[in-house]
Amino acid sequence: RNITGPSQAKKLIGDIKRFTREDLLVCVDVEGGRVNRLKPKYGFSDIPSAQELGRQNDLVKTERVGEELAKELKDNGFNLNFAPVVDVDINKDNPVIGALGRSFSSDPDIVTDNAIAFIKGHRKYGVLTAIKHFPGHGSSASDSHLGLADVTGTYKDIELMPYKDIIKSGYADIVMTAHVMNRNIDPNHPATLSQKFIKDILRKKLGFRGVVISDDMQMGAIVDNYGFEDAVVMAVNAGCDMLVIGNNSQVYDESAPYRAVDAIFNAVRSGRISRDSIDEAYGRITGLR
Repeated sequence: RNITGPSQAKKLIGDIKRFTREDLLVCVDVEGGRVNRLKPKYGFSDIPSAQELGRQNDLVKTERVGEELAKELKDNGFNLNFAPVVDVDINKDNPVIGALGRSFSSDPDIVTDNAIAFIKGHRKYGVLTAIKHFPGHGSSASDSHLGLADVTGTYKDIELMPYKDIIKSGYADIVMTAHVMNRNIDPNHPATLSQKFIKDILRKKLGFRGVVISDDMQMGAIVDNYGFEDAVVMAVNAGCDMLVIGNNSQVYDESAPYRAVDAIFNAVRSGRISRDSIDEAYGRITGLR
């Protein structure tokens, strides 16, 4: 809707920064392969998929791909890439991960090694990254864009390994949550809306102190089951520091960002969200730089 080519994107981002603030986070989804918002048909680079890189398992090449991509992003004004995917490719028929070639491998060590190499390439140009989709979307049989993905009977412990190892290595800038249900952990909420997943597992068990960001809050898994405004408040209380409102999943809604801001503001004013949690989230976000 608002990208036609590199020069136009660069001017758009420059104008946005000029009218707002220079330290703005300008985010994009460029995983490679089929998930690439900066498509070759618009004049951007053709990036290989995670699946292709994982099959080769050449960490030097993976880092070089990450570096070349980061240079292009930086040149055009982007400074945060919602990649790499660290989902373990457990279900090859998974419609949103395996079938789209978004996972490096079914081997969590290959996933971790290639993800770190990809991140190293980004860091050479100062582009932040977000590992996703916590706690793991690779075993699901459904697409959370369309509805809740229940992994209660399919989730494997190895899906958590890339998060544990990447966090321990110091290469996790941001962790993006998944809209998946695992009723063995939380019978009532998907990970994005769950304190058990974010505060207990990600923060306490895995020791992650960086920024937690939600997947798109307009996806069917969220809006069809919890409602947009209520889910925004729930996500903040669950431990999300930032929220993605992509305005690209269903019907374009120009009011969505304003409704989210109002929902959070009113929840703070009424005491449903603590002011301290907002301050803590802001501190983590500004600490990214």
